[in-house]
Amino acid sequence: MSAAQTFWGKQIAVEEIRGVPFRMYTDRPRRIEHLLPFANCWGSRPYVVQGDRVVTFDALRAASGAKARQLAESGVRQGDRVLIFGWNSPDWVLNFWACVRIGAVPVLGNAWWSQGELDHALNLLKPALVLADARGAGKIPSAWRCGPWAADENAVGADDPVVEASDENETAAIIFTSGTEGRAKGVVLAHRSLLANQQMLLHVTRRLPYRPDETAGEVCLHTGPLFHIGGVGALLRGLMVGNTLVFPSGRFDPGEALELIERYKISRWNAVPTMASRLLEHPDAQRRDLRSLQTMTLGGAPVHAELLERMRSGLPDVQARIATGYGLSENAGQATAAGGLDTAARPGSSGRPLPCVELHIVPRPDRADGEVLVRSPTQMLGYYGSEESPIDSEGWLHTGDLGRIDENGHLWITGRCKDLIIRGGENIAPAAVERALVALPGVSEALVFGVPHPDLGEEVMAVVVVTGEQTAEELQEQLRAAVASFSVPSRWRLQTEPLPVNLTGKVDKAALIARVREEMAAA
Repeated sequence: MSAAQTFWGKQIAVEEIRGVPFRMYTDRPRRIEHLLPFANCWGSRPYVVQGDRVVTFDALRAASGAKARQLAESGVRQGDRVLIFGWNSPDWVLNFWACVRIGAVPVLGNAWWSQGELDHALNLLKPALVLADARGAGKIPSAWRCGPWAADENAVGADDPVVEASDENETAAIIFTSGTEGRAKGVVLAHRSLLANQQMLLHVTRRLPYRPDETAGEVCLHTGPLFHIGGVGALLRGLMVGNTLVFPSGRFDPGEALELIERYKISRWNAVPTMASRLLEHPDAQRRDLRSLQTMTLGGAPVHAELLERMRSGLPDVQARIATGYGLSENAGQATAAGGLDTAARPGSSGRPLPCVELHIVPRPDRADGEVLVRSPTQMLGYYGSEESPIDSEGWLHTGDLGRIDENGHLWITGRCKDLIIRGGENIAPAAVERALVALPGVSEALVFGVPHPDLGEEVMAVVVVTGEQTAEELQEQLRAAVASFSVPSRWRLQTEPLPVNLTGKVDKAALIARVREEMAAA
């Protein structure tokens, strides 16, 4: 029975998965490919739009079916990994659903990867096939088999049946995230992980028990990368509820975002705080007709009260509908949610746990607040090719984030106990940048950390010990070949004296970072 025919209920019971108890919906879909029949509910309504290219829900089934047949004829089989490596486009979407239809596992490559990061992912995953856009294809070594990127959104013909499978605990997708040791990690998400997240979001928006409603559906601006967990969530939700997803032509540009909101009468926008801030600062913000924009959800980085106040004055029609939340890729994207009224009453809060989510705070003796632990049916199966896992034997995901839960059950994230920088919604592992720096000629030591930035939240700073006459500009240029562009430091301090060490002989990172930040604040 397809998900479109299944009764999506809101009754919750405790079930064990591999010996671990989870709160689960008793009536739930089991596989993401079972969402495809929802396309019949929306027919000729646009599913994705980018410039002149429009893929309707009718076209989605025919075009993804045609691409699925093409993949199968090329030898891709159920369970095979297929790397999708490119920027947002209708082709990206159709390639994703084509993989899903034949039971292949889409591996979502980060289009910002450097050559070294891409090579690491390829060697780790050993995909059966790579689907890359024109820009990405130039980075794929000849040892890996590539298939055509383009999909025919005008394909016609029979809509082939999807693969016959029912195990919700099988791998549905692999999404990469940054690890604190510097290597990109493949987060393995089950069908259960992705679908439980969607059902909980339907629950908190009062849409359970769920049945398709022809009057449903919104026009949504999607400015985040599809290879992030939020991109996959947007694709699934769009198919379920009939949303139209409008993509910018390329990377985020606030002027283009304003033009798209006005032209397509965008009603919803999920954004990282940096994007919202830049849109409000754009000179066209006051002359564009933005009255259609009713709802915004902010995530991916801390949301400060100052930004919320600017949004309320600059986007008055969104005032009561600014939602926030907290989550991570390892938990399939979202663990808590705060509606518009909660956001207004408690700026800075991440809201309450979603219906099946359990939260626990573990005290840290060296910190005022404890570490946030999450247990939810959405959590990952593990990191691909690694026995390391932040999930303990009782099913608790150790997030590495510091926080507290107030008397009303709202989660407040107050810091990070893991070494991570969040720049404009992108996670950056300092260790990866440090390792790349010390590999450069004339660099003996490096310390990388985040410093406050009014727009991006944080920017990357590097304190580097050099042995010659290197300049920051030279190091930046050399570093671009080794790490993603957003990981390249924008603030530098070059010195010839060694980094300070503590009594154990280790670099005293905490003292050095504190001193640099104090000097910056006083400047």
